[in-house]
Amino acid sequence: MRTSFWESVVEDGCRVPSEAPLDELTTELVAMLGQPDRHVRDDLAYGVLAAWIGEGVYDDLLPGLGDGLAHALRQGLGDDGTDSVLRRSFSALVLADVVRRDNTVHLLHPQQVVAWADRGMSWYVAERDLRGWEARVGWIHAVAHGADLMGSLAASRHLGAGELAVLLDVLAERLLAPTRHRWSHGEDDRIALATMSILHRDLVAADTCETWLERLAAPFGGRFDPFAPQPSNVSGYLRALHLQLLLGVDRTATQAVSAEPWRAPAVRGDMLIAVQGLLRRSAPYALRQA
Repeated sequence: MRTSFWESVVEDGCRVPSEAPLDELTTELVAMLGQPDRHVRDDLAYGVLAAWIGEGVYDDLLPGLGDGLAHALRQGLGDDGTDSVLRRSFSALVLADVVRRDNTVHLLHPQQVVAWADRGMSWYVAERDLRGWEARVGWIHAVAHGADLMGSLAASRHLGAGELAVLLDVLAERLLAPTRHRWSHGEDDRIALATMSILHRDLVAADTCETWLERLAAPFGGRFDPFAPQPSNVSGYLRALHLQLLLGVDRTATQAVSAEPWRAPAVRGDMLIAVQGLLRRSAPYALRQA
């Protein structure tokens, strides 16, 4: 790990250095994604990789880069509270950039993207370490980074109505999985934005969305503690989704490649009614019931 070398690359506007082949430089950068030093991981490794992907440096190498990142999602999976989550989480974030690049330049084969979607969403459901921020290492954010990957995949021309419905199911499984982590670092907004990226494709029917939403009522049955991690996380997500449906969004991956990014999802009205119903059930002590 050559911190000073990569700092000079960033200072030089992230121009590709000539000192070593691109594949060797990339191997080093991807390994740095797992470093507990937030400067090395966030500013240098992720900063350079995101810049090079966005500038087209990897356009001829996207399949190999994406495969390597997808493979890294399995390393240490099942751990909770260790630094192994950093490599997984930031690999997901970079893979989101790879998919987003293909959404713009159309270079990848459908099977490639679908395979990454399978690996990425399998990781997202199985990830146990859901910490957002820690003073020692900074941002961890597997929940948010997985949502970013989901949002990029939702915008892919290679995913149709069936695959988008699967993404919604994955999101429900992530929200309903037992956890000791209560989200408090913007995870709910990021997951809601990924949901909006799915809805803006206008491929998933309203009844499918409503059936999916009904699954999220599970934590609010009988007597429940609204401040326990799972009900709190689901409630926070529903509030974020309600606000984004109500006010509209302009930053989804789908909108970035849409000819009409200002148009609201066709299911917006139905979703608003369904989400409001769930919100009433999540806070019967505060919200008037319909």
